[in-house]
Amino acid sequence: MIIYIDIDDTICSTLGTDYSLAKPIPENIKKANNLYENGNTIVYWTGRGRISGIDWSEITKKQLLEWGVKYHELKFGKP
Repeated sequence: MIIYIDIDDTICSTLGTDYSLAKPIPENIKKANNLYENGNTIVYWTGRGRISGIDWSEITKKQLLEWGVKYHELKFGKP
């Protein structure tokens, strides 16, 4: 199964739009990682930067790595 997961306020807490200050929610990351480990395709799809035009891709990739998030694909620009 392909599962799409939002990032902000799903696997991390975010206040406002300074995503560099986002704090991980370990229990939600663990749930998502379990889905990955059970053979599902995990796609994180975020709206970061959609309105502002700021490119948050490098910060987001770094956060996911630091937080131990397992995924197959990371997409930006949710409709």
